Amino acid sequence: MPTTPSSAAETPAAPRPRRTLRRTGRRDGDVWIAGALRAVATVTLLVLAGILLVLMDNGVGAFTGAGDIAVGSLTDAERALLHERELAQLARVEAARPTLGRVFASASWNPTSTHAPAWGVLAMVVSTLGVTALAMGIAIPVGVGIALWLAWVAPAWAREAFKPVLELLAGVPSVVVGFVGLVLIGPVIARVFGLPNGLNALHGAILLAWMALPTIVAVSEDALRAVPHDYVRASLALGADRWQTLVRVVLPAARGGVLAACMLGVGRAIGETMTVLMATGNAVALPHGPFDSVRTLTATVAIELGEVTVGSTHYRMLFVVGLVLFLITLVVNVLAERFVRGGRA
Repeated sequence: MPTTPSSAAETPAAPRPRRTLRRTGRRDGDVWIAGALRAVATVTLLVLAGILLVLMDNGVGAFTGAGDIAVGSLTDAERALLHERELAQLARVEAARPTLGRVFASASWNPTSTHAPAWGVLAMVVSTLGVTALAMGIAIPVGVGIALWLAWVAPAWAREAFKPVLELLAGVPSVVVGFVGLVLIGPVIARVFGLPNGLNALHGAILLAWMALPTIVAVSEDALRAVPHDYVRASLALGADRWQTLVRVVLPAARGGVLAACMLGVGRAIGETMTVLMATGNAVALPHGPFDSVRTLTATVAIELGEVTVGSTHYRMLFVVGLVLFLITLVVNVLAERFVRGGRA
């Protein structure tokens, strides 16, 4: 019997089966992955806290004189075993013990002096920040420009050919970069600017820019390629040319990722050791220009840590240098987080 419209309207609809939330294998897998990531994050924080505690423990010992021989604590028998010259030397070392003013307000670093040891890290801090700023002044414009070209201008074949080159640059060891700088870049700098040698801040900055460039390009390109194509079409439809679209639409839309790439490059440059050790000349003095020889914080630790007496003031002062470097890196990361959040906003 055919169904009439009225009878079809009166027929109640079959109830839909109720879906129950059951813990499936995929949900269990998500729980395990979240737990593993949480455990890795906890271990990372504990390791960082341990590094900070070790640096602070040894660094505080440099200011309190832990491990040093104090003249006033010597017994009469111990004084009798020492010559007057040795006692005078111990007194001078005790009088020149590191203080906050002598460490952070002085540019003189001469820990091996038997007359008046100097512990100033100001020149090394300025050198580290100066070389990093020079390197980023080279790497950021070049890196972001290459990323824009790869993401929106380059043909597919050029993009595929350029990617292996970037990966190859990222995989070059720092000591090889320093050797290439000594053989090729340093002599060119000396010849072009009329210098006696090429061991200066500019040389180190060029090599650091080379090492930071792959990171900046890779991260910036990913951020630029994530910009919706509708933005580009709308800009072109409003009459903007391709260059205006890239600079005024695409780049501002990806500024969060580009800023993150730049900060990753800064962190790469600040923490580099062998390249700056080989290329900058390692003169502990306040630099007055890019052609001055400098020594960074990382180079100081690498040069001197293997030659000092464990527990001495010099040994502990190298931990103070490491602590300063740790704090600079922490400040850079905090600023990077603020910049990235502001860029995404």
